[in-house]
Amino acid sequence: MAVPMNIKALLQSEIIEDAADKDEGVCVLGIFGKSAMQPGSAKDSLINTLANKHIFSLFGSDDTDSPGGGAAIQAYYNQENRVLYLVLTSVFDNRHLIRACESLTVGLGHAEAHEFWKAAEKEHCLQLLYLFSLCHILLLVHPTCSFDVSYDRMFRALDALRQKALPLLRAAIKDSPISKEWKLNCRPCPPRLLFVFQMNGALRVGSCMGGNGTDGTGVEKPKKHSPRRRMQHALEDQIYRIFRKSRVLTNQSSNCLFTVPANQAFVYVVGGPDEDPIGTLLGHLRSNCAFRENEGGTPVPGQRRYQQMRHSNRQPSFNVESSLSSGGQLVDCTLKEFLWQHVELVLTKKGFDDSVGRNPQPSHFELPTYTKWVHAAYKLYQVMIESVEEDAAEISLKVQGQLKVLEGFLDADAKFSENRCQKALPLAHSAYQSNLPHNYTTTVHKNQLAQALRVYSQHARGVAFQRYALQLHEDCYKFWSNGHQLCEERSLTDQHCVHKFHLLPKPGEKPEMEHNPPILYHNSRGRSTSSCNCGRKQSPREDPFDIQTANYDFYQMLEEKCCAKLERINFPVFQASTPDPAPASDEVPRPGEVPPSGEADRLKEKETSTHTPGESTSLSLALSLGQSTDSLGTYADGAEGQEKRPSLVDRQPSTVEYLPGMLHSGCPKGLLPKFSSWSLVKLGPAKSYNSLTGLEQPGFLPGSAFLLPWDVVIRSRSEEDVGSLEPLDGGPASWPAPNKASAGKRGSAGGIGRGRRRDDVARAFVGFEYEDSRGRRFLSSGPDKVVKVLGQGGPKEPATRCLNSDMPLYIPSPAQGRGIKPHYAQLARLFVVVPDAPLEIVLNPQVQPGLPPCPIFHPEQPEVVLPSDGLWVLRFPYAYVTDRGPCYPPKENQPLANFRVLRGILRANTTSSTPQ
Repeated sequence: MAVPMNIKALLQSEIIEDAADKDEGVCVLGIFGKSAMQPGSAKDSLINTLANKHIFSLFGSDDTDSPGGGAAIQAYYNQENRVLYLVLTSVFDNRHLIRACESLTVGLGHAEAHEFWKAAEKEHCLQLLYLFSLCHILLLVHPTCSFDVSYDRMFRALDALRQKALPLLRAAIKDSPISKEWKLNCRPCPPRLLFVFQMNGALRVGSCMGGNGTDGTGVEKPKKHSPRRRMQHALEDQIYRIFRKSRVLTNQSSNCLFTVPANQAFVYVVGGPDEDPIGTLLGHLRSNCAFRENEGGTPVPGQRRYQQMRHSNRQPSFNVESSLSSGGQLVDCTLKEFLWQHVELVLTKKGFDDSVGRNPQPSHFELPTYTKWVHAAYKLYQVMIESVEEDAAEISLKVQGQLKVLEGFLDADAKFSENRCQKALPLAHSAYQSNLPHNYTTTVHKNQLAQALRVYSQHARGVAFQRYALQLHEDCYKFWSNGHQLCEERSLTDQHCVHKFHLLPKPGEKPEMEHNPPILYHNSRGRSTSSCNCGRKQSPREDPFDIQTANYDFYQMLEEKCCAKLERINFPVFQASTPDPAPASDEVPRPGEVPPSGEADRLKEKETSTHTPGESTSLSLALSLGQSTDSLGTYADGAEGQEKRPSLVDRQPSTVEYLPGMLHSGCPKGLLPKFSSWSLVKLGPAKSYNSLTGLEQPGFLPGSAFLLPWDVVIRSRSEEDVGSLEPLDGGPASWPAPNKASAGKRGSAGGIGRGRRRDDVARAFVGFEYEDSRGRRFLSSGPDKVVKVLGQGGPKEPATRCLNSDMPLYIPSPAQGRGIKPHYAQLARLFVVVPDAPLEIVLNPQVQPGLPPCPIFHPEQPEVVLPSDGLWVLRFPYAYVTDRGPCYPPKENQPLANFRVLRGILRANTTSSTPQ
């Protein structure tokens, strides 16, 4: 075998041996250890020296390394000396360490990097155990001249791993052609461990320095041993004491992972390179000349014959020549002489007798042939390093499972980190559970979990931090979900359900508390007081969680007791033509995206309209107040424009699909809900309202139940008479100047006088009613003003301000509670008194309960003509819901101006046929 190869290639290849050497045994020599940060490898150079050949290159070869940069075993078989060299290289060698660092990805966390290095260390230990199971002699190479005590921990880990994996290894080699002792102990013999240290500058002595002792005459007293040999003896004593104290070495060698000789040297210190390269070359030249002079003589018997061997191609990190001393010192042996005395014990089949004590037990020893060794080595290779066959793969998985034994010995950082994190975990659990209600929401869970993580991070350390942090997440979530999870459903007034996690009853199913999870209806324990559709009866109500309960069911329940017999205008709803109608699909434009067709144009025209009163065929509210149509809102266009742009009711509604929520500007056309969230009822004729006493209904604050007067001009005369008339809208222009009579008094039969005011002006009444959660009601005379009448006579201010501006949907209640949180009242009803006159009042309510893209809500019939001579009540929805969810009431930090009822809610038209 001329070149080294991988152990797998060696075991699978057939080496042709001489017939005479086939039956001879082979000594297996394993080499492992660490290398310094220098170009050359000490282990490779060591084999070059021992084999007296240039086998490994000076700087190493990429072909001999493992493909992944992990641990690998290189093999070289020297048939002449019957020695098989196995060299283990891993991340403890500089070349593999560099490759492992290059393979690490950028941004790898601390815990992931730790796992990577510990996995490489476990792989190194497993392959090292493979060497301890196959070798007779093991050589530990260390780049310094001091013992690394971490080897003691690693050997104890290997011994524990070997004891765990021993039954599995026995099953792997039970069919190999080896002795019973080998099959029982899974190794040819207890291997002997030798140590090779390299001089790294800690000891610099010349060859002529004998010591520092002196005799009585002042002359230096020579030492028996050289400084290097004295260092070797000191290292042997130190290593032996350490291994005996940790019980790595015991009296019986058969029970140990390895042995050391009792009467032979097992430590060798290799001299480091000289600092003077010229002196080194001259020394080599003198030694070569000296040995060539002795070549003609008789060869030196015994082990000294190795001194005449290789003197060239020495590696710079090792100096293998003997250190000859003067003054009676013993001559130091070379590295090959040191090693070969142990190899000869193997090749001569004497074995190792390293047991000590009173009753030493002999250990087994076997010198196998190369063929037998390869057979057993291949079986162990399949179960310990790389499995190929199915039978070996099962055993290999079990061996890999035993690697957890190494964690307690090798991963001291992780063990400390786990102990620290385990102590911090109960503290974090206590922090999570402190001040917790029995049931709580996701927000509370996240806040408490953040507090627990803060406590955990104060005490936990190390590589296990992230793993135990995830466990803390899981533990807190299990605690929360195990009977402590509050229902996450929020009511339409933005209040949580107070029940723990539960299911809703199905149609016809009764609530069941004992069920797991329980079957209950939502309940926020919030109660409020609301009035019926007409406002004449109040009743407490539960906090609603769905739109039908909020805007329909509650009022239907009160309608049976109060409003059932009242005249009403019903809004169109869905009429099913199939037994199982389906809700409309969600493939409609969202309110926040593109407005529906016609709505964006109308909103734009609302701001840019510049029509004059004469251009409209109908008498609008703004016209009756002497203003332009700029303030009419959405429907300020003429009749011709209305004919060109049909509304939702102009389309035939669907009888197959219904609208699942409320109708608003973002809904597709042609869909209607199953029920209407609005209500329009008639309390009675116009004379049923007394402007001196106001509305006689429960819940109104004192002096706030009076409707605002609205004087509407009726143009029932010819255009000539209309052109000569002055505007009489109740404003300053309709009253005569001081000390002057009006035109009616000075005029004769051609003047209209007071009869003109009585015939051409009709008085209506309007009232925007607000109601808070406690049932307290009041009317508003403007966006920021509450009607307050002291005494008789009713309010003096007209309804102009209310009708010509955006009214707020929510305003602060005049009767605030004692708490700090503000109490809001919501627009609940609109009262309209239509006089008995040739007049039509058109109702067009539009509500925007939030900032855009919040849609605009309106009834199913956008425009409703209120018949004359009636007291009409429009009840607004209690809650507003879109397909994206409810529009919640305003918070403390939200401006109330964002929640509004658009202006133009009322418009007055004359019913006279006389052309205007």
